[in-house]
Amino acid sequence: MMRRALELAARGVGQVSPSPLVGCVVTRDDRIAGEGFYLYERVTHAERLALEEAGELARGATAYVTLEPHAHQSRTPPCTDALIEAGVARVVAAIADPNPKISGRGFAQLRDAGVDVQVGLCEREAARLNEQYLHFMRTGRPFVHLKLATSLDGRIGTRTGDSRWITGAESRARVQQLRHENDAILVGAGTVIADDPLLTDRSGNARRRPLVRIVLDETLRLSPDSQLARTANEAPVIVFASEGAARSPEAASLTARGVEIIKSESGGRNLHEVLRELAARSLQSVLVEGGAGVAGAFLDQGLIDKASFFIAPTIIGGRDAPAAIGGKGPEKLADALRLRDIEIHQHGRDVEITGYGKAVTSDE
Repeated sequence: MMRRALELAARGVGQVSPSPLVGCVVTRDDRIAGEGFYLYERVTHAERLALEEAGELARGATAYVTLEPHAHQSRTPPCTDALIEAGVARVVAAIADPNPKISGRGFAQLRDAGVDVQVGLCEREAARLNEQYLHFMRTGRPFVHLKLATSLDGRIGTRTGDSRWITGAESRARVQQLRHENDAILVGAGTVIADDPLLTDRSGNARRRPLVRIVLDETLRLSPDSQLARTANEAPVIVFASEGAARSPEAASLTARGVEIIKSESGGRNLHEVLRELAARSLQSVLVEGGAGVAGAFLDQGLIDKASFFIAPTIIGGRDAPAAIGGKGPEKLADALRLRDIEIHQHGRDVEITGYGKAVTSDE
């Protein structure tokens, strides 16, 4: 039943941020009486949808919910009130909600009303499903997912800069799914100049907010005629530039196109500053797609929460061919980032290796 609730919650991917993914299953006599999952625009929470579908069968029933029900007035009345009023006898939750407005209060209110509450069923799966929301609530900064496509020898292009396409169509389709799962996508100016990308979500799946496109461009090299600038009124484009560059004629041309330019003392090199700005905009997650300098900067500043490498069975070679990650790097191998909870998947001829910079749990 909890796995079914998790399946339901996953239907909200791309359609709930900045809220969490939540699914609920109400059962009576070991049979499903009602189901629900949350969508931000639909407003009604998963618990209330499942209770409405269950009707009178909710009295004495068990509710399986993927996240602690909220006990405060938000966009909707408290879900705890709905569960109590419906006469639910037992609530089984996968994980607690770290939101300080909710954490522990939902469970406490249910227990005070005589509802049997159990927590921890499918905890790991639920934490993974809401990894971006959980991280944002605990740290106050967006969850950073680094994505790189490389050759077997760790190159992201040839010595002449040719980089399309290292990986196959199946891997590129998977990357579109990753874009769909995130609030923002981030690249450096070098990538924009070399590839003139659109950086859009082309997964074909519905999303609530357009993917926010972010460029770290200290000297403001982004052209007003680039695809990003020409589509800035269709999906947001945010450029972090130095204060001097932000006052230049080029900045005025980009602004006229709809590009938002943020003045930064570091020109975007201080990634903690960048992430604070994104957090202030309720962007819970960012997919970092390149290039090597940007990837190295996130590594050097200890800001990689998750990494996905798409490795093609291709050997490029060449001492001048760019490596996947630049930056300073650690002095000792013992200080290198060692990913945990590794998953390996094959996409056509390519292999995706994904892991976490820190173990993902329901609590820190």
